[in-house]
Amino acid sequence: MKQIVLAEPGRFEAHEVAAPTGAGPGEALVRVSKVGICGSDFHAFRGRHPAYTFPRVIGHELSGVIVEAPANNFGLAAGDRCAIDPYLNCGHCAPCAAGRTNCCEQLKLFGIHMDGGMQELLLVPLHLLHKSETLSFDQLALVETLGIGAHAVARSGLNRQQTALVVGAGPIGISAAIFAHMEGARVTVVEKNAGRRKFVEAYGIRSLSEPDGFGFDVVFDATGNAEVMAASLNHVAAGGKLVYVGLTRDPVAIDDPLFHRKELTIFASRNSCAQFPRIIKLMEKGSLDTSAWVTNRLELSEVATQFAGLPDLPGLIKAMVDVNPG
Repeated sequence: MKQIVLAEPGRFEAHEVAAPTGAGPGEALVRVSKVGICGSDFHAFRGRHPAYTFPRVIGHELSGVIVEAPANNFGLAAGDRCAIDPYLNCGHCAPCAAGRTNCCEQLKLFGIHMDGGMQELLLVPLHLLHKSETLSFDQLALVETLGIGAHAVARSGLNRQQTALVVGAGPIGISAAIFAHMEGARVTVVEKNAGRRKFVEAYGIRSLSEPDGFGFDVVFDATGNAEVMAASLNHVAAGGKLVYVGLTRDPVAIDDPLFHRKELTIFASRNSCAQFPRIIKLMEKGSLDTSAWVTNRLELSEVATQFAGLPDLPGLIKAMVDVNPG
């Protein structure tokens, strides 16, 4: 089968490898359909992400169809279209026991710690497959991205009486803004890119190119830029919360007198936790429209030559790799 490997930062290789021979106990053999390209994949390509190891078959925003599955209690069978949850947790450590599986001490992600979706077939534990009879493969591949924003909003405890600021309108920031808006909060997005501001405005969300000086009850920073993350502290109202959704390998400086004077709370938001079923239901009901998200497409064979230029494409929101088109 065809496989694209990020051999090291800045260099992809195309491989032809033996296909998995079949599903073992507790797992399904899945034909990968779509792979969304994440901002973290771009960081990995530049050697700027702290979690990726190399060589690696990247790709953790995934959808596919089950080719083979044993009898199971999940209602899964060959032919089912599924979103693939990429988070493999141990189930035994203290965070897992507390229901915070995204904080598992042994957490591994497809496409980051172990090989992911930029290959034609993938063996996936059954409990990580979430089927839908109505959603497209594009929609199913977007569930993971949406889950990160949904989890960040859940972490914050945001409610409809509050104001929220989202700094950065990449796909993660957009998803955080959408779920904050769903909670009934008054949401503002700060983004320098005019096209992305227009994108969030289509969801009825206010956008600005620069913060307007008001303090917000909750600020979500989705930039992954250490300097911007430090500055986001300035935009939180007294007694408010700052949620770091984006990730950086650089130290983030905290203005301690400001932090104490406002008595702020800072949250980290890591991946997502138990969001897949909720998001799939919202999409199936038509309550979450992602029809405009996929702005660019490429075939698996084009990844090695076109990946590096994707971030510079005008109008980019989400690039989708068609592994097995259909």
